Amino acid sequence: MDRNAAELPVENIAAYRFVPIADPAVVADRLRAQAESLGLRGSVLVAPEGLNLFLAGGDDAIAAFLDALRADARFAGLQARRSRSATTPFARLKVKVKPEIIAFRRDDASPLAARAPAVAPATLARWIAQGADDDGRRLLLLDTRNREEVAHGTFAGALALPIDNFVDLPAAVLAEREALADATVVSFCTGGIRCEKAALWMRAQGLDNVLQLDGGILGYFEAVGGFGYEGACFVFDARVALDPALAPLPDPAPAPGIASPPAPAGAGERAESASGTH
Repeated sequence: MDRNAAELPVENIAAYRFVPIADPAVVADRLRAQAESLGLRGSVLVAPEGLNLFLAGGDDAIAAFLDALRADARFAGLQARRSRSATTPFARLKVKVKPEIIAFRRDDASPLAARAPAVAPATLARWIAQGADDDGRRLLLLDTRNREEVAHGTFAGALALPIDNFVDLPAAVLAEREALADATVVSFCTGGIRCEKAALWMRAQGLDNVLQLDGGILGYFEAVGGFGYEGACFVFDARVALDPALAPLPDPAPAPGIASPPAPAGAGERAESASGTH
């Protein structure tokens, strides 16, 4: 994060954790009360498979919320991706109980049972510079986000799937199976949550060369900046997109060679209707 972004007054966090939750309604009520008492806005999804949230507010309020959340042993290991903005990018606070914290509708992709191997941002940056993994195998970056998100930016040379919803990913991946077969595939998304399921599902289909980028694009920006990335990272709130310094763009523009993104109508409501997308 650059110095100018660090001086912005509002802290934004994106976080998720896959963990069994037997009482999602109880957890949702508690988190709603805590967030309301601290004046936070954003989106919180709770499901039997875990927790997914986007929240914004003052530094002290965010810290207090995270401290209270991590006091519950189920969420003690939760890691938050942080960025800053001049104003709160959410219109209100919305807390919901859902069947899944990221809708995929596949029984063979449960992060509660296992986790696909992950690659650290610094390692991926090295592989991008090399053009191959450390064993010399061809590197293929697989973007698991939808077309609207990809239009704002992606890794150079990444395979972007022609999908509008995450539930459409399996059919799109199978259509590209031949291209994926002889490469080390690193799947990525905004913050990592979609790849938790996508990489597991792909490995269940016999694509055992699939990894996931730990922390997603936002984690990569935070760790190594924008090396190998073209454009900005779309986010589901009023900021629309973040640059590699994790700063909001005043006028988000598409990456070179990528189609212009659609107008950001209703951006302030996106996080409430995006089914917990990270």
